[in-house]
Amino acid sequence: MPGIYLGAILFSLTGMMLIDWKYSLALRVAPWRTALAVVAGTVFFFAWDLVGIVTGVFVKGESPLFVGIVLAPHLPLEEVFFLLFLSYLAVVMFAVFERRAASRRSGAAAVERRPG
Repeated sequence: MPGIYLGAILFSLTGMMLIDWKYSLALRVAPWRTALAVVAGTVFFFAWDLVGIVTGVFVKGESPLFVGIVLAPHLPLEEVFFLLFLSYLAVVMFAVFERRAASRRSGAAAVERRPG
């Protein structure tokens, strides 16, 4: 069934955006910085893909789940959305771990200040 793979990527991207928005991880805190990081990551991985395609390392497999739109030889449309999702996921996960580390530091500092 054509389009299932793209649909799954867009569904996952939407879910990641909702999680990010609900917990104010990246986009609400710093929208321009988040957008810049996601675009930079997507462009980097897109260039990586192009190098892989030119060198023959990456090839497009055949699947009935693809939409069927090919942007270049061995580069399906779904790859662009996957790279966007991958970059956004990295930014959100960085924000999650950064927040956890800050929480642990503040918790440790509170324990040290407690009279004992």
